[in-house]
Amino acid sequence: MAKVSPVSIKYMVKASFTAQGPLEKSDVIGALFGQTEGLLGEALEMRELQKEGKIGRIEVELETVDGKSVGEIFLPSALDKSETTIVAAALETIDRVGPTEAEIKVTKIEDVRGEKRDYILDRAKKLLEGLDGGSEFGEMSQSVKEEARVQKIQDYGDEKLPAGDLSGDEVIVVEGRADVVNLLKNRVNNVIGMDGAKLPKEIAKLGEEKELTLFVDGDRGGALITKNVLANAKVKYVAQAPDGKEVEELTGKEILLSLRRKTEVGKGYDDTASSAEITFDGDVKAKLRAKFSDIKGSGEALLLDGAMDVIKKVGHREVTRSVRNSRTGIAAVVLDGNALGAIIKACDEKGVAYLGATNFAAVSGAKVELVSL
Repeated sequence: MAKVSPVSIKYMVKASFTAQGPLEKSDVIGALFGQTEGLLGEALEMRELQKEGKIGRIEVELETVDGKSVGEIFLPSALDKSETTIVAAALETIDRVGPTEAEIKVTKIEDVRGEKRDYILDRAKKLLEGLDGGSEFGEMSQSVKEEARVQKIQDYGDEKLPAGDLSGDEVIVVEGRADVVNLLKNRVNNVIGMDGAKLPKEIAKLGEEKELTLFVDGDRGGALITKNVLANAKVKYVAQAPDGKEVEELTGKEILLSLRRKTEVGKGYDDTASSAEITFDGDVKAKLRAKFSDIKGSGEALLLDGAMDVIKKVGHREVTRSVRNSRTGIAAVVLDGNALGAIIKACDEKGVAYLGATNFAAVSGAKVELVSL
């Protein structure tokens, strides 16, 4: 009789059974072969499958309780998924084992290759720690590499802040550990986390020694953290995640784009609300509607000064960032599209007098005047 190689086993069929009288293991195994004979055709005849090495040695565990036999059956299979499930279902048709009535129920079909995959992944992660480089082999390789990068995270200073490699002259400051982990996964190593919204003394000290870039979430929380950090540390640049997104959830591409768009503090970034005095002496709302006709259908927005002249034209997705980062007083914003909550809040924070759009999100307490276009 051929034996199935442990290497070729794909699935383990597990079944429980109950019989009304005392049995031996040989009774159970005999019933499996005898009562399924001719049931599934020659292709899935269990005796032939075992001879060909397509199913392995069947193991039975049983005990007698109150005159009844109960136990489990373990059937290793090198068949494919559909054939394995057919054989498993055939076991449940057995209603007698030896001289007694019996019932067999399949409890689980386990893919034993999953354990091998888990071992391969864990072992590969450990091996990669001692290697420089390696071959590419899809998602498994990517997971191993990311895990190895994350393991480089260290505790920095007395405050034990989560950080990567800070040996260079430039350091990126983010809010928390999850942000640090995401940047390390995406090959940005010179990063340190504040471990909260409050600025740690270690980072203020770093600002005196290195060039800091503050990288914050694209929401109101990010704006508040920016204001706090700029007031208490020397920061060279400010970078912001796309509107409504958090640094910890960004893709590698989004991280790089956000960092490339960083703004130098004092030249392109102003954390104070800067409104513009309205000097236009005509009908402001009529002027906004006229400006809207220039961009209708484009999905763009116009930032206007007090004279209702265009300061800048930006894409819909860049409105919040552009308003927050503008060093020029903005009197009005005209938008071809819906004004989301983040846009309304940004205009409110910067003291923008008018916001024109086709629709508006519900935001309570906003002082900016909303003009429907």
